[in-house]
Amino acid sequence: MATFKDVVGQEQIVEHLKAAVKMKKVSHAYILQGERSSGKEFIAKVFAMALQCERQGGDPCGQCRSCKQAEGGNHPDIIRVSHEKPNTIGVEDIRKVTGDIAIKPYSSDKKIYIINEAEKMTVQAQNALLKTLEEPPEYAVILLLTTNVEALLPTIQSRCVLLTMKPVRDDAVKKFLMENLMIPEYKADVCVAFARGNVGKAKALASSEEFDNIKSDAVTLLKYIRDMEINEIVAAIKKIAEYKFDINDYLDILSVWYRDVLLFKATNDVNHLIFKDETQYIKKTADRSAYEGIEEILDALEKAKSRLKANVNFDLTMELLLLTIKEN
Repeated sequence: MATFKDVVGQEQIVEHLKAAVKMKKVSHAYILQGERSSGKEFIAKVFAMALQCERQGGDPCGQCRSCKQAEGGNHPDIIRVSHEKPNTIGVEDIRKVTGDIAIKPYSSDKKIYIINEAEKMTVQAQNALLKTLEEPPEYAVILLLTTNVEALLPTIQSRCVLLTMKPVRDDAVKKFLMENLMIPEYKADVCVAFARGNVGKAKALASSEEFDNIKSDAVTLLKYIRDMEINEIVAAIKKIAEYKFDINDYLDILSVWYRDVLLFKATNDVNHLIFKDETQYIKKTADRSAYEGIEEILDALEKAKSRLKANVNFDLTMELLLLTIKEN
């Protein structure tokens, strides 16, 4: 049974929501902002359960009829708003909310609407929702989950309580992976490095066979790129393009490798390396690379991310990046 105790990190948000339930000072609308997979959906689920829990203790009890319905996903007064178009929440989708919200709760004091990916609402959809936010029924609670609060109209933002997910401390993420998922320490270290405080992402990486394969391919490329010919680099780019994984994750693997190289070059200490199992090659790369060259590579990796975000040609972007790595 999901409770606030299962939330890793986010202590401020958890305390705020638990206090709101216990003191019966719940706002009619909240915006939960955070990265994809950062745990917004889980917190929204637990908060909705706590609001509907018959014991009203701040945390869902897990025993009452309401909690069991909510955990099973069939509570009549917890409504998850779906949208037909994958990249857009249209005015028709929001009208389902504004039409339904006038009907009183079926079995509890509150009626809760969870709108995930709220940044996908069109301006027309947001304006339709705004009318409800201006004069909400006393029993209604609307939860807007978003990766980008700036995509919401200022008038929407001003009528909601904004709760922003913070990156979770690396040691807390590592502890979660090792104790809850039984991930070995060396693998947990790698996942934590790439997750950057995002527990959901760390969890996904820990159980992803594809991530392990991509990491292996990326490290192999970095080991031997110095001796590769242009045609071999082009072949490597074609292989990178085949991955269904987020290309930023691939670039992050390269970045972490070169941060390890930079760290080892500066300290000659292997204890704080992420790629501890590749110490021999990290040392070899550090010995033959100048500080300026490593910095140039790290800068080129950030430029590659920016170019790909701006839809610059993939092959050209990756070719420039790999040539910069080869030269330095």
